Amino acid sequence: MESLPLLSLLALTLVLTGAVAGVVAGLLGVGGGIVIVPVLYFLFGAIGMDDAVRMHQAVATSLATFLVTASVSARAHDQRGAVDRALLKRWGLSIFFGVVLGASVGGLLNGTLLTGAFAALALFVAAHLFFGNAAFQIRDRLPTGLGLHAAGGLIGGLSAMIGIGGGTMSVPFLSAFGYPMGRAVGTAAAIGLIIGVPGAIVFAIAGLDVPARGAYSLGYISLPAFALISTGTVFAAPFGVRLAHALRPEILRRAFALFLVATAIRMAWGLFG
Repeated sequence: MESLPLLSLLALTLVLTGAVAGVVAGLLGVGGGIVIVPVLYFLFGAIGMDDAVRMHQAVATSLATFLVTASVSARAHDQRGAVDRALLKRWGLSIFFGVVLGASVGGLLNGTLLTGAFAALALFVAAHLFFGNAAFQIRDRLPTGLGLHAAGGLIGGLSAMIGIGGGTMSVPFLSAFGYPMGRAVGTAAAIGLIIGVPGAIVFAIAGLDVPARGAYSLGYISLPAFALISTGTVFAAPFGVRLAHALRPEILRRAFALFLVATAIRMAWGLFG
């Protein structure tokens, strides 16, 4: 059994992780899962969790935290008029079906493939943050019909499969079709709820009979990690939202991109090293 000082350090790390994820989600418009998943992956490894399940538990726990992260962040954005409710009504069902499919696939993948998928997407997100041009546009309005629903399914599916919030993919998509950045970030925060709730449920069911799970887990969801990360998020997410509406975070975007590159390389090194 872990010593009390180690448990205290782990608890503090998880609370701080939630705080950082909340600020990053609100400020940069990327899902907090892009921070939460790698931290949990390394922490679970440090306490000796089986490699076969630690990535699944990191993804599932990250998705569960969106219930708090997205709720707090979306409410703060909505108070500023930055959530497009009409778009959510049009787009929500296709995102939901994508989430169910993506989480189902993620629950079936082995740990190595799931970790590799996350590392690959982290590099993609890093490239977008570092080199992306916020003024880039494909056209000045969203696609309609099948095109919009296909994009929603893809965003929901990939996000749920590797435990990241909707903002990681939906913000670049929306901004490329003429959405103001503040409104794209706010709407993406609400999309996080559509991704997190069903995604977490699917991963919880998939992990119910897996014997190698960590203690106090609901399926693949680590309940202690969920509670501690959510505690940090509740206090930090509104702060990130305020910063998003007050700052031009180009320098922070590039710094966070470098963090993602280092994280992805370290995860890949663990797979192939």
